[in-house]
Amino acid sequence: MSDTEETTESEERPTNDGQRFDRLPETSEDRVVAGRPTREEVLAWWENRYGIPPETWDGHTFWEKGAGKIWAFADDVVSPSDVEGLGLRILRARQEHWKPSTNAVQRFGGAATENVVELDAERAARFVAGEDQEIEWDGDWGYLIAAHELVGEREPIGVGLFLHGELRSTVPKGRQEDLPTVE
Repeated sequence: MSDTEETTESEERPTNDGQRFDRLPETSEDRVVAGRPTREEVLAWWENRYGIPPETWDGHTFWEKGAGKIWAFADDVVSPSDVEGLGLRILRARQEHWKPSTNAVQRFGGAATENVVELDAERAARFVAGEDQEIEWDGDWGYLIAAHELVGEREPIGVGLFLHGELRSTVPKGRQEDLPTVE
């Protein structure tokens, strides 16, 4: 190979372009961008962490835009795609602890069977208002699905970070609100 034909490994291997959506590869064998999660890994994470069955995501394609911002789209388009938004952001990956989005938990968290903390009306109101609170929880530490019973059904209301006996609300500030207390 001559000097003009030499290429570096970074020139040969595609990199993440944070300005566009790229479909996640199905498996690690299909991965061409280093560090990009696979569909298989995303499905396994939701199932292992929250007990949400992989079939829940049937009909959805998974996409990355930016470093580790994973989106679900209930359709398919050509990859890559240079659009501003595509479906619903469901997960922040490419970090030590993956974090589900509030939107994803509210949309898909009803199927969760693990790491769901059910809050009574008072605690749910405090959680949605963005307050951190001490709770009794004998499950895993980390990101939990916070839920509350509404009209006889358990409804996911957001993502909380449970550490050292405290549930920290991660409800985005722009979405925090006071809930009326139900007696």
